[in-house]
Amino acid sequence: MAHLTARSSTIFIATGRDTRVYRSVEDVPPELRQKLVSCTRGINSATILIADKHGREELVRSLQGRPSEVECRLVETIRSRQAEPEPSEREKKSRLQSLRTILELLLPVAVGASLWFFIESHF
Repeated sequence: MAHLTARSSTIFIATGRDTRVYRSVEDVPPELRQKLVSCTRGINSATILIADKHGREELVRSLQGRPSEVECRLVETIRSRQAEPEPSEREKKSRLQSLRTILELLLPVAVGASLWFFIESHF
């Protein structure tokens, strides 16, 4: 089955109480185009890809000032990192105790092996 891809662009520009829709950057009047170019080069600008009817509904919802139903991955990532608890004192102590236990078991083995090598090398 063949896939059909349609590509179009829509530019919404709101100035004051007036919102205008343009099909391309070339259709935007020169004075607005300069403002558009300067605004879209800032750190708060982004490209929006609307791939289906749901995307168009989200854009309309956003323009009307209603909350979006789309989850933002960046916001979710930040929230999940903030929600991760720091290791508690109990967890830190248990890690140190397990390390201490391993060292206590390996120390006699290391001493015994050292003595054995020392004795074997002299005799």
